[in-house]
Order: sequence, then C-alpha cells, then structure tokens
Amino acid sequence: YPSMRLTFPNTYFDPAKGHDLFKRYLDEYQYAEEVGFDGLMINEHHNTPSCMDVEVNISGGILARITNRAKILMLGNMLPTSDNPPRLAEEIAMLDVISGGRIVSGFVRGIGIESWANNTNPVHNRERFEECHDLIIKAWTTPGPFRWEGKHYQYRAVNPWMLPIQKPHPPVWVPGTGSPETVQWAAQHRYTYAAFLTPLEVAKNLFQQYREYAAADGWEAGPDKFAFMICCHVNETEEKAQEAGKAFLWRMNYPLRGPREYWSPPGYTSRVGAAAVANRRPKPLNEMSYEELQKGYHLVVGNPDSVAKQLRHIKDELGVGALLLEAQGGRLSHADTMKSIELFGKEVLPQLKD
Repeated sequence: YPSMRLTFPNTYFDPAKGHDLFKRYLDEYQYAEEVGFDGLMINEHHNTPSCMDVEVNISGGILARITNRAKILMLGNMLPTSDNPPRLAEEIAMLDVISGGRIVSGFVRGIGIESWANNTNPVHNRERFEECHDLIIKAWTTPGPFRWEGKHYQYRAVNPWMLPIQKPHPPVWVPGTGSPETVQWAAQHRYTYAAFLTPLEVAKNLFQQYREYAAADGWEAGPDKFAFMICCHVNETEEKAQEAGKAFLWRMNYPLRGPREYWSPPGYTSRVGAAAVANRRPKPLNEMSYEELQKGYHLVVGNPDSVAKQLRHIKDELGVGALLLEAQGGRLSHADTMKSIELFGKEVLPQLKD
C-alpha cells in the first residue's frame, strides 16, 4: 500500500483491540495528572491506524470528567473540514463547562490527508480555517442571536446556548511545522504558537518571526506564546531508556511515509509556505537514524537527570513556556509508558520548574 494513511484498508481494524487500547490510553492520561503533569494534550486524525482518536471533543469530554486539575489541550479541532462552526463552538464550550474551565482550544488546519478524508477542497483550506475561527470566536463572545453571511458559511441565526466558563473564551493555541502564514496569523491574534517536531534552529526562527510581528504590532511576546513538541521517554537507567525508546522509530517512520500528494494536495500550501516547509528539514524524519533523531532533539531519551538536562536546554534555547511531550509511540509497552510518566512527573518536572 502507498501509505499507512488514507488508503490502508480498514478491514485490518480490530474493535476488540481498539477497546483495550482506549482503556489503556485513558489510564495513562489519568496517571499523568496524578504525578503532576500540568496539562494533557489530545489530537485527532482520520483514515489511519497511527491515531485512533477521530474526535478530540469526545476524548476531551472523557478527560474533562475523569480528571480534576490538569489543563486539557486539544490540538485540535480541524476547522477547514468542518461544515458547522456554531456546533464546534457549542461542543468546546460544553467541554469548558464540564471541566470547570480547563480547556485550551487548539485550532488546526489539518494535514493534507484530512482534506482527502473529509472531501474538502484544499484550495480553500486556509480561508475556511480563518472564517471558521472568526465565527467560533464571535459565537463565544457576541450575544446571540446574530446573522452570519460569509464566503463559506451562512447562518440566519447563531445563538448557542452553551457558552464557555473562561472569558472572553478559552485560550487558543495554533500548531505549525514551518508555514510563515500560520506564524503571522497566530501573532496577529496573540495566540500561542506550537512548533511540532521541527529542528531547534527552525523553531527558533519561527518564534523570532512571531516576536517581530508582535513588536510591529506594539506588544512583546513572552514565553507563554510559544510551545515546542517532541517525543520523549524516561526510564530508570540510560540503558533501559535507550532500549525502550527505540519504539519511537516506528512512530517516526511508517506514519510519515506516503505519496507527496497525500500530504500536500494541490492548493493546500502556498508557494511561500511550500518553500519554507521544504527548507525546514534537510532530511525527512522517516530517513533519520535513532541517533540522528536524538541529536536533532526530535526524540529525547534517557534517565531522569539526562532528560531534564536536555529539556532544560531546549526550553532555554527556544524561550518557550510549554514543552509538549509525546510520551507513547509505536510498540512502547504500557508498563514502559507508565514508568516514563511516573519518572517524568516525580523526577524530571521538578527540575524544569522555574
């Protein structure tokens, strides 16, 4: 098959295994809160065995009920593929109410494969993203009913009864991997920009662009406006960590393979954005060795002190206020995942607190 995503037959899906995996993953999220993690990140993808979560507002609802303290970061709701922004506004507001005001609302464009999976025109991806965003924010902040007449969305009466606890609305985060348009848009709205699996130098440049946009607009972007995501595994010894961490090689390989048109269908990326993305990484992640992934800080593996030192370096180098850790991948066992979560919460996090 050309790719694990989009066209890999769903006849291989086993609902019984899926049932067990959902219970496992929810247990891991609960334990992360117990040992001190500040937040729990969830995302969604479609038509792929590499991610079973197909709706962050469902998994977010579960976490809102089974956790008590941690922020719930949803990265996130795919705006361009949504045909009902008021419904999204209601769902996220409902999660904020259930959780007691713990939702961080991530808005994403979705990778190109999502346009194929949801049968939406990639040419309109960015403008649908922006209009959907504008309507959701208005639904949260403007008393209804009101009328909306846009290019892609038209409503005679927008009047959601469910409104968020957090005012004027839940914090909004936007992820990116190199598109300069996304950086500029995030800065214009003063949203937190999260760089995903990008080299440190590329992330540093993206964050600097954000700071320059902010300065031109008359404000200073602090660490709270920047986040950085990496894969991470902690174990009792360096040897155990290095052995278990090899499970992430699957995550960095098979889910990232596929025809170029799957990832970037015609019209999905502007010429400027395509050039920026092409230059951001000289070697694709799925062609890197285990050692190269660690050297490039795409994957941080080690004992608690080693991991704390590496993450502190990343945090200081980039000036970020949040580190997003992908703590489970590939064939990493439940036992190793739980051990990593425990050691991270009890021994690594205290070393990272300012």
